[in-house]
Amino acid sequence: MKLTVRQAPPRSVWALTQAGVHPLLAQLYAARGVLGPDELDDGLARLLPPATLLGTQAAAALLADTMARGQRICIVADYDCDGATACAVGVRGLRLLGASQVSYLVPDRVVDGYGLTSAIAERVQAAGADLLVTVDNGIASLDGVARARALGLKVLVTDHHLPALLAGAVVLPEADVIVNPNQPDCRFPSKSMAGVGVMFYVLLALRAELRQRGVFDAQSQPKLDALLPLVALGTVADVVKLDSNNRRLVAQGLKRIRSGHMPPGLAALFEAAGRQSNAATSFDFGFALGPRINAAGRLADMTLGIECLLTDDATRAAELARQLDQINRERRDIEGHMREQAMLAADAMIDEDEEAPPAVAIFEPEFHEGVVGIVASRLKDRLHRPSFVFAPSAAPGKGHELKGSGRSIPGFHLRDALDLVAKRHPGVLLRFGGHAMAAGCTILEERFEEFEAALQQVAREWLDAATLTRRLETDGPLAPEYRRTDVVEALHKEVWGQGFAAPTFSEELDVVSQRLVAEKHLSLKLKHQGQAVDGMWFGRTEPLPARCKLAFRLDADEWQGVRRVRFLIEGAEL
Repeated sequence: MKLTVRQAPPRSVWALTQAGVHPLLAQLYAARGVLGPDELDDGLARLLPPATLLGTQAAAALLADTMARGQRICIVADYDCDGATACAVGVRGLRLLGASQVSYLVPDRVVDGYGLTSAIAERVQAAGADLLVTVDNGIASLDGVARARALGLKVLVTDHHLPALLAGAVVLPEADVIVNPNQPDCRFPSKSMAGVGVMFYVLLALRAELRQRGVFDAQSQPKLDALLPLVALGTVADVVKLDSNNRRLVAQGLKRIRSGHMPPGLAALFEAAGRQSNAATSFDFGFALGPRINAAGRLADMTLGIECLLTDDATRAAELARQLDQINRERRDIEGHMREQAMLAADAMIDEDEEAPPAVAIFEPEFHEGVVGIVASRLKDRLHRPSFVFAPSAAPGKGHELKGSGRSIPGFHLRDALDLVAKRHPGVLLRFGGHAMAAGCTILEERFEEFEAALQQVAREWLDAATLTRRLETDGPLAPEYRRTDVVEALHKEVWGQGFAAPTFSEELDVVSQRLVAEKHLSLKLKHQGQAVDGMWFGRTEPLPARCKLAFRLDADEWQGVRRVRFLIEGAEL
């Protein structure tokens, strides 16, 4: 592993410190591209205007007309946390704004697959809906949208994924309205907004439209900020880049949660996860609440997750949160078994020079398709290679097909790689989609080895030794005066995540002593700038030399009533 240090432009650091930002935070923000204090203003007034997101005004008019006629709206969701929160935001927000007939439908991962299909469009029409609204899907659902329109439904697509490509050209579904920052001709600056953020923006535009129509005025209009805790959860859980606009959405959601203002389902999920909502962080979304919502879509029915986010009954919310927690425990068990098998298969691929192939694809007949994405992510982290994991399709009559999920490394665009595989090997990919860092595909079991060879060939052409070297960006040495628990707590309150990484420091440290804990973690006694400090490296079993360059995050633990700083080790340059 190569540890590198982010560069913080001195002019930006100066501008931030002059504005009263803590010197350490000023350094960290500047190294992440923040140029001035205005970018740190998380007030709602600083959000990008909804009118700048292509399609929002047309969507608002379509929704307002539908509501005025008393017609029925059905939201078609996705089965991950972004889709679940986007659905809950849509249902709650539309009802808040006066829609009397709002329902939702969430596809089954196994039976329906991803996105708006023709079969789902038929179910929506049969249920009596007049307007079909997609959230976190739909931009690539050409057939599903066409079928819905043919059945007489109006269709509003809200999504954030990349559009479909046919013969190398972008093709959009023929919906009545599309709202997606990644559609052609949309100049909205925040291209990384999650699906839940897109739906929230549609609701902001709808409120403005209803205000213009005289349904309510600025004083009597419903407050949509009650939806921000859900927007924050979906944004972080979907691992989208936390640009300044997304950070504002997350920060506003966290403020409301910390003050106790959140739907009962979120409060119940914090309780089930053993986390304190009054000290909520973006890490809670990504590693505690998000996985519990996602587990329902992976192993059961995402309706459980959506109902947990929709209910206003605290007792029911607690019961649903307990169910989600139990499903997540099952998911962890399945994932652990699959991960062990995947790692053994990966180890068998490493040659005598301890080099893994440039890309990895693994399939085992007993794998569960709901967990392949998580295992692919673990495999990618272990090998620092683009990684795909496949499982047999559980859909009726599809046992000969494999469902695969992939995760990539910087410098290897996974969706583009699949597109090239499809061009070079016609028919090997039955379906595929995704983006740069994550993608999914379906192949025939008999063509797995052909897919594996084709993917590795693309990787050999696109990746060089520098790209295949694992690199960890850090913030350099930690000044000893910042090794304090109040600094740790201040850092934890900030919004960190994808594209705005949590602070990770690096420097040469003395390893005074080390021991294994639970046979899988390394507990360390370190010396930092001449002072003793505890350290922990989770998942590491190999011993460290007496002095080495370590990358670490700051944490605080409590022992006999005393809170102390400790270092959580992220990597080492050995």
